[in-house]
Amino acid sequence: MMKLREFRVCGEGLRRRWMSSAVLSFGDGSQGALGLPSSLTGLAVDAYEPTPVPALPSDVTSLSAGHYHSLAVTSQGQLWAWGRNNEAQLGRGLLAPRDSWNEPKRVQGLDKVNVCAAFASGVISAAIGDDGSLWVWGKSKRGQLGLGKGIVEAVAPSRVEALAGEKIAKVSFGWGHTLAQTEDGNLFVWGYSADARIGKVGESFERSRLDSSVGIPENKGQLSSSAFEAAEKLVLEGMKEEENMPIVWEPCLVEQLQGVAVSDIACGLDHSTVLYRDGTLLSCGSNVYGQLGRVNQDLGMLPVDITFVPVSIAAGLGHSLAICRVSSSDTIEDATGIVSWGWNRSFQLGRTGPEHIPLMVEGLADEIPVSVSGGRAHSAVLTSKGEVWVWGCGKNGRLGLGSSSDEAEPILLDSLQGCEVIQIVSGFDHNLVLIAE
Repeated sequence: MMKLREFRVCGEGLRRRWMSSAVLSFGDGSQGALGLPSSLTGLAVDAYEPTPVPALPSDVTSLSAGHYHSLAVTSQGQLWAWGRNNEAQLGRGLLAPRDSWNEPKRVQGLDKVNVCAAFASGVISAAIGDDGSLWVWGKSKRGQLGLGKGIVEAVAPSRVEALAGEKIAKVSFGWGHTLAQTEDGNLFVWGYSADARIGKVGESFERSRLDSSVGIPENKGQLSSSAFEAAEKLVLEGMKEEENMPIVWEPCLVEQLQGVAVSDIACGLDHSTVLYRDGTLLSCGSNVYGQLGRVNQDLGMLPVDITFVPVSIAAGLGHSLAICRVSSSDTIEDATGIVSWGWNRSFQLGRTGPEHIPLMVEGLADEIPVSVSGGRAHSAVLTSKGEVWVWGCGKNGRLGLGSSSDEAEPILLDSLQGCEVIQIVSGFDHNLVLIAE
């Protein structure tokens, strides 16, 4: 075991000690996001159970899973990346050979940045320095980089200068839009503003016909030929409209609830949720799957209809998750549980009942959730016991249970029993697990 090391945690003025760690991955391996050698998995082969990721330093402190790529931060402030690189999101340039994408390598261009956190989307990667600086790279025509008007590509990590005076604590990415919270609880937003997914910031708040049709191709087998032709026409019209996309090119401060600090943020594909420290939970963006969790369908950041007190939040493609305080007669202090709402085609809500209403995931009633994560159509939670529970779509092994079966209720990922699990994060179709050794 390596010697204990110290590192600074983003958003905290203290230092924690760290021991040796290892990273495991499972799920869809088609883009190299699992970080497994081709000799072990074969190219484009999935992993149906948690499998050790080789070639990483033994002092990884945190992980982030983008849609199809992965990031790992070390105690020495280094950032490693692997997976899809079509948009240069790995920080190794656009000319990296396709057969090397699955190999974890250190991100280039951050040598002078002591990275303490990293976040990823489908086409963008971001790193936060220990000074609160935000660095981004990748390619997005929707202004997701936040580097200025018309800037749609950054092959190397570039600092978001518009936030130079702020200390960023967390970033969350949707499909073209971005939320960022500062250490003192301010909220900044930028990128694609259709459906008011970043609140009423920018020039256009009308609903996006293209984004409201996301998922239609996956349902081809369930649509009649005439219905599919109509849906296809809608998508094509939406694409034409997006030639003049409403974009906020640089970070803008959200004035709403000024004086109440933000405590957490989470973006789905085309919706956003924002949690304030007083327990107020707001949502905005597309509500085609009920992912906003509210009866009020007006555009903008408006309160979620939730009867519990949220502690932290997460989002999958079209579903939302929250760890909430719940009353318990068995304990002196309030217990916590998982509340879910939104898209439930593959049981990713982990419960029955109306999908658009935030309701408790009953299958975790005896567990204390520490963190929760959502993928395209699955969910995962880490409990206070260090156990991982998963539910939803099992395709490509994304539940890690050794099969492709869906799970309608939370089920224990028992292959991780005996491991000291520190973190689990979900990309679209893959997952990363950080364990202590």
